[in-house]
Amino acid sequence: MECEELARKVAAHSQLITLQSINWRSFDDGFPNLFINNAHDIGGQHVAFLASFSSPAVIFEQLSVIYNLPRLFVASFTLVLPFFPTGSFERMEEEGDVATAFTMARILSNIPISRGGPTSVVIYDIHALQERFYFGDHVLPLFESGIPLLKQRLHQLSDADKIVVAFPDDGAWKRFHKLLDHFPMVICTKVREGDKRIVRLKEGNPTSCHVVIVDDLVQSGGTLIECQKVLFANDAAKVSAYVTHGVFPKRSWERFTQKNNRSEKGFAYFWITDSCPQTVKAVENTAPFEVLSLAGSIADALQI
Repeated sequence: MECEELARKVAAHSQLITLQSINWRSFDDGFPNLFINNAHDIGGQHVAFLASFSSPAVIFEQLSVIYNLPRLFVASFTLVLPFFPTGSFERMEEEGDVATAFTMARILSNIPISRGGPTSVVIYDIHALQERFYFGDHVLPLFESGIPLLKQRLHQLSDADKIVVAFPDDGAWKRFHKLLDHFPMVICTKVREGDKRIVRLKEGNPTSCHVVIVDDLVQSGGTLIECQKVLFANDAAKVSAYVTHGVFPKRSWERFTQKNNRSEKGFAYFWITDSCPQTVKAVENTAPFEVLSLAGSIADALQI
């Protein structure tokens, strides 16, 4: 499993949490051949499953286990899904579009009820707040945030008194500004010029400050880079970035490394959480990346 390292960190935060192994095997035709070790010991226990839906290929095998665990007469069942992967596909722009965020929410909403009642589903910084209403009444969604980890890290910096928080668009501001309201803020916006969308500074003053761009996730990173250029053009002293979910398909994180960033002014820090285990492994010990672990927050969410 991709998230074994995060699971070990979660268990280390509480003596009440123990790890249970699952054999992830496949038949010759590629379909999963799964086995829950010591399944008879799970009955009557409070059980949690830490999932990582990093690609469509691994979702089915994990759902097979997720649907089975509540049927083992567990006292309660919690699904921890740090990254809700279809979150950015939450709406239809024209007839024929498929809102896969709704599909995934419906699948999770049909997890069997355990002896203790409905399944709790813990998700971090879901892309669109309205997606909480996609879940049915048979599960209890709990929406957490990685922003407290960022705030803790910012207070540890030597230039903590010079921090300004920037948002790449109004959507990010709406999501996070109340969680960061004790920091000065800068808001960028995207305007259309011909066939292109250009990032502009909408409000705020980054001059001589360490500006931290905050968003929920990053894919290619193009918006962050354009936002960085605008901030430096407006005399920011340093620019860093934080996203809860570092998706980075096709190794797009490489464009942020000091080796591949040809600009003299790259990102001072790029903070991500360990919600996407494949990215965490790829960027290990690579500047400017720094991983803020969700383990402590997850352990707190699992306390019964």
